[in-house]
Amino acid sequence: MLTLPIEKRDVKESAVALRARGFVPGVFYGPREESTPISISTTVFNKLWKEAGETTIVSLIGVGEPKEVLVQEVVEHPVTGAPQHVDFYVLEKGKKIEISVPIEFVGTALAEKEGGVVVKVLHEIEIRVAPAELPQHFTIDVTSLAKIGDQISASEIVLPPSAELITGPEEIIVSITAQEIIEEMETKPPTDEEAAAADTPAKEVAEE
Repeated sequence: MLTLPIEKRDVKESAVALRARGFVPGVFYGPREESTPISISTTVFNKLWKEAGETTIVSLIGVGEPKEVLVQEVVEHPVTGAPQHVDFYVLEKGKKIEISVPIEFVGTALAEKEGGVVVKVLHEIEIRVAPAELPQHFTIDVTSLAKIGDQISASEIVLPPSAELITGPEEIIVSITAQEIIEEMETKPPTDEEAAAADTPAKEVAEE
């Protein structure tokens, strides 16, 4: 299991000053853990973040007993992408967690040789699973998709023994569509309803 050294944070020190010293402010919390402010070495966190992402259990060490957590949220600088604040969710022993697990696609669909187009509909699925069996990602091999209309649905993903599928089992993850349909979708003008829906957010932003 990956470990991450942390320190209890002095809330009197500003976040700006903390970052200037090479640390990122954060907090951990959970069903049985009160919210606790912490600080983490920015360099150490960046290395762990690249490796762990949001679906790898990490052990926080340095404040009380070690705590098994997931990275719940990382607020990044809008320009540099540097972490500005990190939330960690402390897992409750013996309890399953609900989490969205990313999907990685591999292989080349046989249908592509016949002019078919691979359409990736979902890029993650939601499951309920014991922390010890939490997968970092699911791998979908599209090689078997041989003709137009072939597809892989959520129910076909092999889950860990403790996992339950929350995403609808009938939800399509990836399918093969004819090139003509893709081109038609790209060139087809929007309906009046679609155009009105597209205009609404812009109007609201302008009024604000």
